[in-house]
Amino acid sequence: MAEELNPFKIAQKQLEKAVDVLGLDQDVHDLLKEPLRTLEVRIPVRMDDGSTKTFTGFRVQYNDARGPTKGGIRFHPDETIDTVKALASWMTWKCS
Repeated sequence: MAEELNPFKIAQKQLEKAVDVLGLDQDVHDLLKEPLRTLEVRIPVRMDDGSTKTFTGFRVQYNDARGPTKGGIRFHPDETIDTVKALASWMTWKCS
């Protein structure tokens, strides 16, 4: 059975390859391999039938060295923090 893909592990492997190709210092790699901060929130929502359902949301600020942070947003009940961390890391590379 194939191992489930983890988007953040994929992003980290891409970073490792880029660090090697570009010859960056280990200090730079250490700085960029994890997000600056993550936020997890729980949002209770009253549904049409009167019940309350709680949804989980994630916000990741990956790196602010070049100004405001920009990350990915996905609205799906099966979303994970790893997907949002990967999207934020890819936006960091794209916008730097």
